[in-house]
Amino acid sequence: MNMQKKSHCIVAIRPIDDIVIPADLDGKNGENRADPIRLQLEATNDADAMRCFLAEYDRSPGTARIYQRECERLLLWSLIERGKPLSSLNRQDFEAYITFLADPQPAERWCGPKADRRSERWKPFVGPLKESAVLTTLAAINSLMSYLVDGGYLMGNPLGLIRQRRRKLSTETGPTRAVSQTDEMDKVERFLDAQMWDAVTATIEAMPRGSEREQDEYERARFIVAMLYMLAPRAGELESHRMNSFREERGLWWWHVVGKGGKKAKVPVAEDMLQALVRYRKHRRMSAVPRRDDTSPLLVSLKDGSPITARRLNQILKKIFWAAAELLPPEAEHKKEKLRAASAHWGRHTGITAKLDAGMDQRYVQKDARHTDARTTQRYIHEEEERWHDQAQRQRLPWVGDGREEDVVPE
Repeated sequence: MNMQKKSHCIVAIRPIDDIVIPADLDGKNGENRADPIRLQLEATNDADAMRCFLAEYDRSPGTARIYQRECERLLLWSLIERGKPLSSLNRQDFEAYITFLADPQPAERWCGPKADRRSERWKPFVGPLKESAVLTTLAAINSLMSYLVDGGYLMGNPLGLIRQRRRKLSTETGPTRAVSQTDEMDKVERFLDAQMWDAVTATIEAMPRGSEREQDEYERARFIVAMLYMLAPRAGELESHRMNSFREERGLWWWHVVGKGGKKAKVPVAEDMLQALVRYRKHRRMSAVPRRDDTSPLLVSLKDGSPITARRLNQILKKIFWAAAELLPPEAEHKKEKLRAASAHWGRHTGITAKLDAGMDQRYVQKDARHTDARTTQRYIHEEEERWHDQAQRQRLPWVGDGREEDVVPE
């Protein structure tokens, strides 16, 4: 207990690269450390071991950000709340951490509004995590711990037994089981239908173009939605990939992409997408199509030409989606709410759904979406449900007149 109080005074809550760790808590002599002869990582302490893990995802910025967030949260909690290095955490510690995630206390220490990581106001949490977010956290931490075991840094993964117990509980009957089943079988609903997408493109066409910067913003927005709709990328892929990811092979154009887990794939570039690429590059005063040595970013900051981050991409799209919501008619209030909630990932879902709605063979849509399991692609198919819903319109509410609102006589 004294150690824990002492660590409260010594370890400040800072992002992982700025954490100052006392020598007795750095993990050199952690209770779960493996025999040094097994070590396959260039790491002698916990922070360096975490950095080795994070370096494995340097080509997947979105995944790297999630893992970085979970690593620094766990490390800070271990040092401050348990008063021990990460490499000394045991099964009981992880049980306590799961409880902590659901209600980080004391809140004034751990929680605060979103702030720049360089700011003194930065906090690891905004507030308590929902159950789905806790599961995401556990998956990330399990990846970390398994990596450190495989790398000969730790003897074992104390989180493993907890995860097995939770997985067993999730298969039991009851409300949690019902949620689990529907999560597996639910159709993908986070996409924009034709009316909503038309509002998005109309919003972009209405963007001002009087100045050079406004023209740049307009052309970039056009190219962003073209890629989302035609290629169905993840936001992090638009951040990490370069122009030479577009390649011509035997007269056909392909987008070569490195996705989740470093998995390589290629997506056919349809003629409309190729023309969108040519237009965007010509606006940026580049050659019509990229060469193999063209390592310029796909999407650039208008300030300095650097690659825009996935976070900035979401900010751009949020602004467009909110404006698009205002173009929808009053009777489409539910669609307005969906648009206001949409993010870049909805663009990926929209692109996949549009391919299926256009009659594209499901096998090729699965390849385009880079789904390992065909059942994942099937979740985007809504045709049967739409026919079912159309049939339901045959039933009418027995009311005044024919049941329509305008036939009801007001009091």
